[in-house]
Amino acid sequence: MRVAITGSGGLIGSALADSLTTSGDSVVRLVRRPPAGDGEVRWDPTAPGGGLPAGALSGVDAVVHLAGAPIAAGRWSAARKKELHDSRAVGTAAIVAAIQAAAKPPPVLIAASAIGWYGDTGGRAVDESAPAGAGFLSTVVRDWEAATQPVAQAGIRVVNMRSGVVLSRSGGMLPRMLGPFRLGIGARFGSGTQYVSWIASADHLRAVRFLLEHDELSGPVNLTAPEPVTNADLTRALATALHRPALFAVPAAALRLALGELSTELLTSCRALPVRLEQAGFEFRFPAIRPALDAAIAGRSAS
Repeated sequence: MRVAITGSGGLIGSALADSLTTSGDSVVRLVRRPPAGDGEVRWDPTAPGGGLPAGALSGVDAVVHLAGAPIAAGRWSAARKKELHDSRAVGTAAIVAAIQAAAKPPPVLIAASAIGWYGDTGGRAVDESAPAGAGFLSTVVRDWEAATQPVAQAGIRVVNMRSGVVLSRSGGMLPRMLGPFRLGIGARFGSGTQYVSWIASADHLRAVRFLLEHDELSGPVNLTAPEPVTNADLTRALATALHRPALFAVPAAALRLALGELSTELLTSCRALPVRLEQAGFEFRFPAIRPALDAAIAGRSAS
């Protein structure tokens, strides 16, 4: 395959690009800086059509669109919330416009999304058929996925990957947790009863490749492990994996004071299940949290 990837320098995009290249596929990296070689093309997610040269996406077999500003990189000021929204919805609209402008458009768009779609589900399990929830992140995800619809309506297969927390020592949530837990001061957040829908980075990569290869899948697909855990369970599992105690709790009020609206990321409960992936025959190599944490901490993939 010849696959164009946005966000190819990020945690998921870099792993995907490396995996495809190792398999003998050709990767076109869409980057926001000056291209460093023939395998890169500069794009601008704020420009019409992504600022891409004519024909940049013509003839590629797939576009994997992963670009978006990091959710947890700072407090959610009004300006920050606009950046989080526009880097997803506006950037996706730009990629969609570039696909529509291609003389030979790619037959599939695999687009990043998030389980933020569901909002706070409490202890209730949800699958891809569940309606959108309430709150800022739900609004962002609704607009994010809606931006892909023009190419879906044109007959291009579109998959909206509703990813959970990706467990990797190379980025995301886990490296932020490892320091305190190794010092023995790891703590649950709030009551600890809120569910965390997670996925091992190796399974996430395999799932993206699975979606590229399975033409029968389109629309929303949850990229989450089949066994979500509570924050308290995650805290205990990580402490055990590191052979450290985890005796503390950070009160919800303290999190709200320190992080503002961003604290909802830590206190909201989402128990999302990967129903469509499993129905299509995908098999998780890390369905349970403890083996997934052991592999992530050790930097092991699923061979």
